[in-house]
Amino acid sequence: MMHYPAPLQNVIEELKKLPGVGQRTAERLAFHLLNQPAAEVESLREALRALKERITLCRECCNFADVDGDGGSEGPGPRCAICRDPGRDRSVICVVSHPQELWKIEKSGGYQGLYHVLGGLISPLRDVHPEDLQIESLMRRLHRGSIREVILALDPTVEGEHTSLYLARQIKPLGVVITRIAQGVPIGRDLEFTDEATLSRALQGRVRVVL
Repeated sequence: MMHYPAPLQNVIEELKKLPGVGQRTAERLAFHLLNQPAAEVESLREALRALKERITLCRECCNFADVDGDGGSEGPGPRCAICRDPGRDRSVICVVSHPQELWKIEKSGGYQGLYHVLGGLISPLRDVHPEDLQIESLMRRLHRGSIREVILALDPTVEGEHTSLYLARQIKPLGVVITRIAQGVPIGRDLEFTDEATLSRALQGRVRVVL
């Protein structure tokens, strides 16, 4: 049985670690890279290096932020482009579990407020508890008193429902209006895979959370 040269096989094995990439796709990508000019491969390598070196969490909302993108700001770390945007509605925070969902909502064009990224969902079965998420930083933002509404835009799954209920109970004593995205998001489907039009309608039709 023929075997690929070790450097080629190593690239294939690394590519297979990516989501949705199997053996055949990894092989096609590896051969594509092998046939590209050295400058093209070097450009990809530099982009991947910068991805790890320059991307960090926004000090306000925990979205991804460029460490070089908030020049001259005061505070322990950069802010993302959304938090720096003076045109955003700073009285509303939309809570999501991951940055991917934040950008999905942004693409819908139906929301102009701020965000807060939890970094996951409460899931005792996976050993993920409230203290493992960015809930404390969310509560600090709310205690400043400038937020009038919190939109819970979490996955309509068991973990998402559990996390939404936990957050609602924590936020209720502050007197902040708590809403959640409404119709259009199928039960059990991650927000990351919901189309932008559906997300836009769900945000516009959000309903108040009553405990």
